[in-house]
Amino acid sequence: MAQRRMFSKKIVETDFFMEMSPTAKLLYFYLNMSADDDGFVGNPKTIKLISGATDDDLKILIAKQFIIPFESGVVVIKDWKIHNYIQKDRYNQTQYLDEKKQLLVEENGTYTKCIQDVSSLDTQVRLGKSKDRLGKSNNNMSGKPDDVIPYSEIISYLNEKTGRSFRTTEAHKRFIKARWNENYKLDDFKKVVDNKVADWTGKTINGQPAEKYLQPSTLFGTKFDNYLNQTPMRQEQAQPYDDLGLPF
Repeated sequence: MAQRRMFSKKIVETDFFMEMSPTAKLLYFYLNMSADDDGFVGNPKTIKLISGATDDDLKILIAKQFIIPFESGVVVIKDWKIHNYIQKDRYNQTQYLDEKKQLLVEENGTYTKCIQDVSSLDTQVRLGKSKDRLGKSNNNMSGKPDDVIPYSEIISYLNEKTGRSFRTTEAHKRFIKARWNENYKLDDFKKVVDNKVADWTGKTINGQPAEKYLQPSTLFGTKFDNYLNQTPMRQEQAQPYDDLGLPF
């Protein structure tokens, strides 16, 4: 197996890649460095521990289609052939031949996992329902499995912008999942956080710091769409209230 690996800017400098958490991006690089000459990694959990990443980081890479998992526990780098070209005299075929038989190579060089036999071109399926990293879009449906929803990334972004330390609890995940099932995306959650941080920082509501409302239950609740579509107020503008005394 080669000791050097290449990375394409076409993949790792996209907004879709850069919006992931630092540990998820680091895990992706570690997996690429540990992959065999066909892009397969037989010990992703060990690589996760070596890189200091979390289970959520591994799930995010799967959900965003940067890696493809198999029932055996093996994963493959979806864009391996875009990143790397290995000369025939240096190439060593993967030992994971059963997993390789489940893949097709698309015209743009990416791997695609098949439902049935690799000869059935009409039975291709992509993992997850999120936007493709190379500019293609797939349908998005409600009732997504939890490993597709970037809970950790959303909570981490909120903590980064507010200086708080919320955890990815089941209660917080319920609010996020409800909005995600309404077809809101990661960028929508980030925009809501940005809008309300701009609105509420340094202000008071009924004599209390408005920052206390910068929490998942408020931001990702039933007023999510209002928060998403509002224009952040300037500091000198008055803060409107609803009939319960809470800001819009």
